[in-house]
Amino acid sequence: MNEHTHKQYDAELEMVRSRFLEMGGLVEAQIMGAIDGLANGDLLALERVIEKDAEINRFEVDLDEACSQILVRRQPTAGDLRMLFTVIKMITDMERAGDEAEKIARMAKLIHEAGRMNMPSVELWHMASSVVSMLRKALDAFARLDAQAAAQVVRQDKKVDAEWQGVLRQLITYMIEDPRKITRSIELLFIAKALERIGDHAKNMCELLVYMIKGEDVRHTDVENVEKEASSN
Repeated sequence: MNEHTHKQYDAELEMVRSRFLEMGGLVEAQIMGAIDGLANGDLLALERVIEKDAEINRFEVDLDEACSQILVRRQPTAGDLRMLFTVIKMITDMERAGDEAEKIARMAKLIHEAGRMNMPSVELWHMASSVVSMLRKALDAFARLDAQAAAQVVRQDKKVDAEWQGVLRQLITYMIEDPRKITRSIELLFIAKALERIGDHAKNMCELLVYMIKGEDVRHTDVENVEKEASSN
C-alpha cells in the first residue's frame, strides 16, 4: 500500500470511528430528552425525540455502508478487521438503544396527555441516570480503546437489572392494590423495561469492545471473566 493510499485508508477508518461516536452522542441526547420529557411533560420536546429517531436510523444505514465499502475495497486484516466487525455489531446495538428512547418518549406522551391521572409513585430517575452513564462510558471506552472501562459497564448492568426487578415488583403491587392505576403502571413498566434494554445494549457494546481491544470473545460469559480478559496483557 503506497503512502497516499495508506493515508486515505486511515482517514476512512477514522471517519467510521468519529461517525459512530457522533451517532452515540445523538442516542444519548435522545434518551435524556425522553426522560426529561417524562419528568416535565414537555410534549413538544417528546415529539422531537420521536421524530429524531429517523436520523439515528440513517446513521445506522450510512455507517453499515461505509464499513462494508472499506471491507470490500481495502480488505483489512488483524486489528482493523476486528475493529470494523465490532463497529458493525455495535451500530445495531446503538440503533436499538435509540429505538428504546423513542418508546420512552411515546409512553411519556401518553402519560402527560392523560394528565398524569392515577400515577403510581415509582422511582425511575436513578435507573435512567445509570443507563445514560453506561452509554456514555461505553462511548468513552471506545474512543480511548479502554477495555477495563468497558468491563466496568458490564458490571454496572447487574445493578440496572436489579433495579428493573425492583420497579417491576412495585408496579405489580400498585396494579393489584388499585386497579385504577393499571394503565399508568403498564406505561411506566414499558418505560422501565426500555431503560433496562438500553443498559443491555450498552453492556453488549462493551463486551464487543473487549473483543475488539483484546481479541477475546467474552460474550455469554460471566462478569468476572470479562474483567479478567479486559485487564490481561
